Amino acid sequence: QVQLVESGGGLVQAGGSLRLSCVASGRTFSSHAMGWFRQAPGKEREFVATINWNGGSTYYADSVKGRFTISRDHALNTVYLQMNSLKPEDTAVYYCAATLNYGGKYYYSAEPEDYTYWGQGTQVTVSS
Repeated sequence: QVQLVESGGGLVQAGGSLRLSCVASGRTFSSHAMGWFRQAPGKEREFVATINWNGGSTYYADSVKGRFTISRDHALNTVYLQMNSLKPEDTAVYYCAATLNYGGKYYYSAEPEDYTYWGQGTQVTVSS
């Protein structure tokens, strides 16, 4: 059974930092792109960041560019989201996701419909 399990969420003051982790089990995703999405109360799920299979290519939503960094560790089958300079508007449930799509060595995706596996989410709350 394939599982993605996020951790690292919590309550932080504006300007603070958190690092989210997403551990995959049941299969390896070392050949596939992965991504982070988030959903705030009353809002649609939105893209945050994505990374290609080897970590050499990344892409970010404009709202987090320069503040968030996505990375991955194949040995640990884990993808990370380092979040710095957090703002109250970053408050949301954060989900990691894995795609089974192949689109070349630089492939990544900001589209949730491209992702097959999703974690259960971890809450991030940023107080002002």
